[in-house]
Amino acid sequence: MSSPPVAPEGWSRWLVPPAALSVHLSIGQAYAWSVFKPPLESALHLDGTQSALPFQLAIVMLGLSAAFGGTLVERNGPRWAMTVSLVCFSSGFLLSALGAGTKQYWLIVLGYGFVGGIGLGIGYISPVSTLIKWFPDRPGMATGIAIMGFGGGALIASPWSAQMLASFGGDNDGIALAFLAHGLSYAVFMTLGVLLVRVPRTERPVPSGPSAFEGVQVSARSAVRTPQFWCLWIVLCMNVTAGIGILEKAAPMITDFFVDSPAPVSASAAAGFVALLSAANMAGRIGWSSTSDLIGRKNIYRLYLGVGALMYLLIALFGDSSKPLFVLCALVILSFYGGGFATVPAYLKDLFGTYQVGAIHGRLLTAWSTAGVLGPLIVNWIADRQKEAGKHGSSLYGLSFGIMIGLLVVGFVANELVRPVHTRHHVPAPREAADAQRQQPA
Repeated sequence: MSSPPVAPEGWSRWLVPPAALSVHLSIGQAYAWSVFKPPLESALHLDGTQSALPFQLAIVMLGLSAAFGGTLVERNGPRWAMTVSLVCFSSGFLLSALGAGTKQYWLIVLGYGFVGGIGLGIGYISPVSTLIKWFPDRPGMATGIAIMGFGGGALIASPWSAQMLASFGGDNDGIALAFLAHGLSYAVFMTLGVLLVRVPRTERPVPSGPSAFEGVQVSARSAVRTPQFWCLWIVLCMNVTAGIGILEKAAPMITDFFVDSPAPVSASAAAGFVALLSAANMAGRIGWSSTSDLIGRKNIYRLYLGVGALMYLLIALFGDSSKPLFVLCALVILSFYGGGFATVPAYLKDLFGTYQVGAIHGRLLTAWSTAGVLGPLIVNWIADRQKEAGKHGSSLYGLSFGIMIGLLVVGFVANELVRPVHTRHHVPAPREAADAQRQQPA
């Protein structure tokens, strides 16, 4: 595990995206945590805030471990990173199983939130640099395929987890068995990625294609000192905040918008709306990131941020008068949310090169941790205050949607300020070549 496995002659680069998917589909289970909330609250006598703590800690640890572990991922390679992710993510479930079985909730928080969260962060960035080096001609598509898995993991995990709880029971023992089954199953599935992943033999994986080290190369230490990095940090944070603003409160939001209409939204219809948003999130990750290879990264973020602000405006003005309009605008916003995640590694590659793009990506994901707190806080806090003021229905969200529009405009301006990185930050060619040579077979 101490050195990246080099692809043999004739190795197909199309085997690398499935390796990445095996990890991302597994760690994407994080978006299905809500399935465990009701049984945990009942079995351990928790409130909603307490039952959300493992998920919140996991997302915080995702950003922190990606930021601090990014350089290690670049140094040790994708197989090492995937192995660390496998051990941490699966161990998190096993600790959680022990906590549920012994009624020690702190073990669930420690296991799923802290240990599992480290697995989330390292696993999320583990294939990014490798995919970009295998697909220098289509980096947006390559990273979109992998990161699509993180968005789609909940589509598999949600019904699977619900079925386990129905079979094993929603008491302490049933939850413990479900956690145990998750930990063992994901360990097996992620092992496929560990065994399959390879790094390219040369800097030109496609002989007629571009070099993986073509163009500007910037180290992670230098990248965080550039205005380009912080402009992209703002862009990602604003785009994610806008998406989470709907995603986190989707079911009650659509119910509130049409509570006074002749045909209010039922609980089952609201659940179907959440499933549609998940599908749009997943589709946007591969669709929009692939489109960015054709029209450019700055242009695609103009679409995410500019049209996203327009969608929020349409919902704020006319959303409560038309269910199709509300659903369509929300789906577009969530597709931009997913697309923003999948496109940003390729944007980083365009600006900073492939030299340490995984480490740079890890540092940028602190924007996700920030947005994960900011988005729900804006929507929920304002809705609570509006409700206390006697308002109801769509009026609960008018102010928060206005704030989201403003944040997207801030992100749009930050994207416009992105310029090529100054030459003083470029890595000297001999150093870059020496680092690349160390990853080649003898």
